[in-house]
Amino acid sequence: MNNLKLPVTIDPYKSAQRRLVVEGYFEISRLERLLGEAEKLAEHVDVVINFDVDEQGLIVLSGEASTRVYLTCQRCNEPFEHELKVSFAFSPVKNEEKADELPEHYDAVVLDENGEVNLRDLVEDELLVSIPLIPKHNLEDCGQQADSTWGKLPDTLEKPNPFDVLKNLK
Repeated sequence: MNNLKLPVTIDPYKSAQRRLVVEGYFEISRLERLLGEAEKLAEHVDVVINFDVDEQGLIVLSGEASTRVYLTCQRCNEPFEHELKVSFAFSPVKNEEKADELPEHYDAVVLDENGEVNLRDLVEDELLVSIPLIPKHNLEDCGQQADSTWGKLPDTLEKPNPFDVLKNLK
């Protein structure tokens, strides 16, 4: 990865016409929402973004981002290291109404008042979505014994009939 600090915002139209490939990093200290979700983080997020124009003439921002974070295991309450790695494909739109007109394989990103895209927020949003809903170690790595049982249920289960009480009332 290049040791290039990425710009926070960029004009996607000018970048796509030049077929720009942006490769570098964002400092974790600037990603406040991600800092709030993890115990500890790596120093930076590695990012590669390709700007292009597709066959329909749409501007496309596609790329990958990755970093390592420490999350709290919900089984044993101990921190564990987890790699966040995301791939994305966006197409810029001027407003929310235009987002419905995009093909399904692109997500919409709304341009700011200057006609630019906030790359840092875009990458941070994707990383936040990739965090597991219930983070936990692999079962063999977790210090807590699993409290669930695995196996086969018996063929016949003896359950009392709830309507047997009504027979006694007759």
